[in-house]
Formats: sequence, structure tokens, C-alpha cells
Amino acid sequence: MKHNRGQGLIVAVHASSIIKGIIGFFLFLFFVFSLSGLMTSLKPEYRLSSTSVNNVAVNMTGEWLYHLMGSENHFFLESLPETSKPPKLTNIVFKMSTNINLDDPRSLLGRELPGFSLFDGQIIVAGEGTNYTNMPIESAPPLEVLKAEQEASLQNTEEIDEGSKNEEGGQPPLTTGGRQVVYVYFTHNRESYLPYLKGVTDPNKAYHSQINVMKIGDKLKEQLESRGIGTGIEKTDIQGNLNKKGLSYYQSYLESRPVVQAAMANNQDFEYFIDIHRDSLRKDRTTKIINGQAYAKLVFIIGANQSNYEKNAKLAKELHDLLENKYPGLSRGVFVKKEGNGKYNQDLSEKALLIEFGGVDNTFEELYRSSEALADVLSEHYWQAEKVNQGTEQPANPN
Repeated sequence: MKHNRGQGLIVAVHASSIIKGIIGFFLFLFFVFSLSGLMTSLKPEYRLSSTSVNNVAVNMTGEWLYHLMGSENHFFLESLPETSKPPKLTNIVFKMSTNINLDDPRSLLGRELPGFSLFDGQIIVAGEGTNYTNMPIESAPPLEVLKAEQEASLQNTEEIDEGSKNEEGGQPPLTTGGRQVVYVYFTHNRESYLPYLKGVTDPNKAYHSQINVMKIGDKLKEQLESRGIGTGIEKTDIQGNLNKKGLSYYQSYLESRPVVQAAMANNQDFEYFIDIHRDSLRKDRTTKIINGQAYAKLVFIIGANQSNYEKNAKLAKELHDLLENKYPGLSRGVFVKKEGNGKYNQDLSEKALLIEFGGVDNTFEELYRSSEALADVLSEHYWQAEKVNQGTEQPANPN
């Protein structure tokens, strides 16, 4: 209540109003903290998120940040080159509000053409001949192929056995001792290759429970260990598990995730996590001739929507550069994909990669050459990092 007495002003406040205000304030705080705790405790796939905001944050460069800070303190602008231009805030706001990038018309088409966005992605590093017309494609096989009780007959399997034989070499100069530091696994473990499937010509039907990408893992493990890198390989039949549980193909990564987590818990020495896949493109785009020999091209895939995005991408770029130096044209580059949850289990490690080995038409002779090339650069990367981090060699034998 208010009472005017001359020029003075007297305000009377009821104690009950103060108590109600305090109680209301604490109830508001309780609600905010409870809601925040609930949202952060949810599994990542169930949390609320904005793809638009995430994409802008991921692609925001240090140069942008300097321009933003320079708008308040011009000292920061002095460190930028004269050719550097500030970001257009109108474009950023438009992209965040519409999820359309004016510099990339695919962002508009993806909203209009059914299924187009599933094959959308971004090129971080473009290898030889790589552009947006030949992006990696990993389409789901027809349901009848996944559920089929009878598989295609096999052919040309002698080549596989011959290619898997390795000449015995001497003791590697450096070894990881008894430690296994590389973990190889297969989320789409039944991805196969047409030259070995009798009567099969449809790329979407290149799947088999026996002859598949897991053969590449065996070769990669063999080649890494010949270079002193202890390697573990996981051959869980992820597709078989999906069939038993009645789950869909797109749930493959949810099925392989606990397998990887269990491996991490059982062996804390694992540093590199490599998920081997096969592309669906044809041979003219997945094969490279180097010194007169055919190799199956490699592709590095990084999930965009995960916390280790930058470090995973950095590792992929470094391996791509090493391949370019030793095996020019073998790597098709480094790609970012956002389909599904856009993680590919790469949020579990800072050194997690998804690598596509060749396409549906490649042979194991070509694939084995590529696995040897990857083992070559991966071992070089590992020993360089060990030299920097420890400065000592480990003389033990991994066996």
C-alpha cells in the first residue's frame, strides 16, 4: 500500500509477499537445475540438439573469431592478413535459421529430394580426382539379402588364400612389446566384393558372411605386426546379431558400439580404432595404378556430430598426407558425414577412423596392397608420435 503525506512516499510491504517471492525464486532455480541435469544425463542420441548451430560451430574458424574480437579491440585485426575478410553475419544467421548454405546448393536440394540428404557430406581433404560427384556411397542392402538363409556361391577364392600369405621377415627394429595398440573391427562386417560372388552383378547385393571385409582386417593386422605394432582384431558378426535381434541395418553402429566399449575396458593400451568398410562405387573410381600395380583406393570418413571430430579429422588428414607422399593417388581424401547420428562410434576415442577399402569390384589382391600401404603409413605415424611423446624405444617383441 502506498500513502502520500506531503512530499514524502511511504511504501508498505507485506512480509508474506517477500516470502512468496523467495519461495518462487528457489522453485525456479530448482526447476532450471533439474531440467539441466535431466538433459545432460540422457544418452547423446536422445538429447536435444540443433544441426544448424552445430554445423556453424564446427565450421567456425579461428579467423572468424579474430574478426569478432577485433570488432571490440582492433588490436586483434592487426594479426590478420590484409586479404582476410570478416564473416557475413547475414549469411550465418540465414544458414542457422534455414539450414541452407548459399555456397552449397546441395543443402537446398537435400530438403526437396527424398533420400538425397542420406548421401550428403563434406570434403575436408580432396584426393586425386575427388569431387562432389563421386562421394563415398554406402547404401543399405536389400532386406532379402540381409535375411537370406542361402548366400551366393563363391568363386576365385584361390586368389584370396594366395594373397594372404606373407613372407617371413626379420625382427622389426621397434615393437610395442606385448601391448596391442591398434584395434580393428567391422560394423558392416558382411560387406563383400563382386568378383567372388558367383552370379551376382548388383552392387547392392555384394554381401557375404564368409568372404568379406574381415579378410582385409586379417591382412592389416599381419602387416602392422610385421612392423612391430601390436594389433587386436574383432570379428563379431554384427549383421548376424542384428538379424537375431530383429534390428534394422541402420542400427549397426548401435550394435557395434558396446563391442568397442568392451574392448576399450579390457585393454587400455588400444590407441587407434579402425572400422573397416567397403564403398559401393564401381572400379573406375575405386582403383589406382601405382608403379604398374593396381591398388584399391582408401577413403577416410569422419562423423561430424561427435565430440572428437577435430582430433579424428586431424589424424585422418595426417594419414592422408603420408599416403600422398608414399602412394600418390591412393587416398581419395577425408570426408565428413552427418547421416544418422553422425558419430560412427568415433566419440569413444580421439584416434578413431572409419576407412573404406575399395569398392564392390575390387579384388583382394588390390585390397591387400592397400592394407599394406596403410600399415606402412600408420606404423610410421605411430613411431613418430612415440618418439615425440617418450623419446625412447621399446625393445620387446609384440609376440
